[in-house]
Amino acid sequence: MDELGAGIAQSRRTVALIKSAAVAERERVSQLFAEAAATLQGFQKEVLGFIEEGEAAMLSRSQGDLRRQEEQRSRLSRARHNLSQVPEADSVSFLQELLALRLALEEGCGPGPGPPRELGFTKSSQAVKAVREVLAAACASQWGQLRGLSGDEDGPHKLGPEADAESQDPDNSSHLDSEVPRDYFLKFAYIVDLDSDTADKFLQLFGTKGVKRVLCPISYPESPTRFTHCEQVLGEGALDRGTYYWEVEIIEGWVSVGVMAEDFSPQEPYDRGRLGRNAHSCCLQWNGRGFSVWFHGQEAPLPHAFSPTVGVCLEYADRALAFYAVRDGKVSLLRRLKATRARRSSPSASPGDPFQSVLDSHFPGLFRSRLKPAFFLESVDAHLQIGPLKKSCISVLKRR
Repeated sequence: MDELGAGIAQSRRTVALIKSAAVAERERVSQLFAEAAATLQGFQKEVLGFIEEGEAAMLSRSQGDLRRQEEQRSRLSRARHNLSQVPEADSVSFLQELLALRLALEEGCGPGPGPPRELGFTKSSQAVKAVREVLAAACASQWGQLRGLSGDEDGPHKLGPEADAESQDPDNSSHLDSEVPRDYFLKFAYIVDLDSDTADKFLQLFGTKGVKRVLCPISYPESPTRFTHCEQVLGEGALDRGTYYWEVEIIEGWVSVGVMAEDFSPQEPYDRGRLGRNAHSCCLQWNGRGFSVWFHGQEAPLPHAFSPTVGVCLEYADRALAFYAVRDGKVSLLRRLKATRARRSSPSASPGDPFQSVLDSHFPGLFRSRLKPAFFLESVDAHLQIGPLKKSCISVLKRR
């Protein structure tokens, strides 16, 4: 009874904390929305004022030109009328009126000014449209991140100031110790099935879990998603929220494992289409001598020894991708790829690490697309297998 009573008290405190945190968050969100609305209203007032000022200035010039032309026309009309009223015998008066008509013509010689080549204030709609598009993109991006955070059902959720401080730290990696139990990652497990419609003709699939590079091409049916210049294959399904973990067994040869944007063209040439050699993919490579990570054509060698089983953890909401060595029920971090916050305030945030500088500049853009598990079998004897996961993970996998 005492234990139950303590549990009830703890649950009540948790409920009260959730409610108070929700109330505080609603107040902060309402205040921020009000400030954003005030900013937009101020911008609207400035743009409308700019249009009015531009209209007034141009109308003043154009209406002045119009008045001068109308006055000139009136003078010419009077001079022509006076000339027509002079008797034919009165040559002196005729010459005087003719001279007056000539002077009036000289004063208004040439056509009037044409319309302005450009009305500056008409650019206002383009500026407002650009603001609207940026705002819509930012809203969609932030909403996607919120959905990704809320979709991480199995992860622990922190409340209050502790959660605020942690959420503002882009390099938070409390769960990425040098060595942690493999079971921690299995709650994020994702079953990868190889997509035969993407496999290059020099790759032989074994079911949906194994793939080996071969010398003789295989007669696969035509597919717009099939790689044509690189010995690569993608996993089925696209990932765009939450956290995903899968494992790969390197059986033989040079192998790269990572992710690739769903909309990346499989017809790209070899030098740009390989995994990690462009801004639309990233990978961990085993080249027979050591591990290295690739992104945007840049390589960063890793000092770790060979591990036949490699874990891949995609943290979509955090815009991060991590690779692990898996041994004896434990995983050790090889490299976690993520843009650093410092890059946002300084263009030289990572002067001593060119690879991190490339990540800071381009890695967030990788997450603008849905991502797919990707595999590149580089050497002629390359062979890999999607690693087995615990059966208890299957329900989690299907739900994700």
